[in-house]
Amino acid sequence: MKDHKLLVENKLSSKEVFKGKLLHVFYDEVKLPDGSESSREWIKHPGACAVVPVFENGDLMMLRQFRYPMSQIFWEVPAGKIDSGEPEDQTALRELQEEAGVKTEDYAYVGHFYPGIGYSDEVIHIYVAWNLESVPQKVDEDEFVTRERIPFSEAVEMVHSGEINDGKTVICLLRAWEWWAKNSPFKLNQSSID
Repeated sequence: MKDHKLLVENKLSSKEVFKGKLLHVFYDEVKLPDGSESSREWIKHPGACAVVPVFENGDLMMLRQFRYPMSQIFWEVPAGKIDSGEPEDQTALRELQEEAGVKTEDYAYVGHFYPGIGYSDEVIHIYVAWNLESVPQKVDEDEFVTRERIPFSEAVEMVHSGEINDGKTVICLLRAWEWWAKNSPFKLNQSSID
C-alpha cells in the first residue's frame, strides 16, 4: 500500500496579496514532500451552490448569461456564492428564486465538487429541486440573465455536443441526471428520459 501522506505540502508562510469583494488572493511559501521549498498562489473563495430545477414534465429552468472573462454568453444552471454564515441549502433555494424565478420546498443534495483545485479552494454544492412554483425573479442589480425551459434530456445532449460548456453546469447536469435516474420523486414523460 502506498503512503499518500508523503504527497502533502506544508505551509511555511502566507501573505494576502489582493482582497476583493468576492475573491482573496494569497501567496504562500510551502515545504514540499522532498524537503525543498516552493511557492503557491491561490484564491480563497466563500464557496457556492448550484441547483438543477426540474419541472414535472421533465423540463429544466436554464439560464443564459454573458460572462465577461470569456466575452460570451453561456448556458448555466442557477448558482451563486454562499453568504457568510448562510447554510448551503438556504443559498441554493435563494439562488433558485433570485435567478430562475422559481421556488420549492422539495430538493435534494446531490454532492459537491472543486472547480479549480490548482488555484482555488472553491467548493460548489449541487442540488436538484422539483415541485417548482413560479415567483418573481430577483437578480442582483449588476446581473442580467434570461431564463429558458428545456427538456432535461436535451440539456444532457447539449453537454455532450459541447453547446453547454460551462464547467459548473456540465458537472451539475450530469450529476443531477444520474441522481434523478435513481431517485426521481416523480416519473417524467418517457420521451423526456430517453
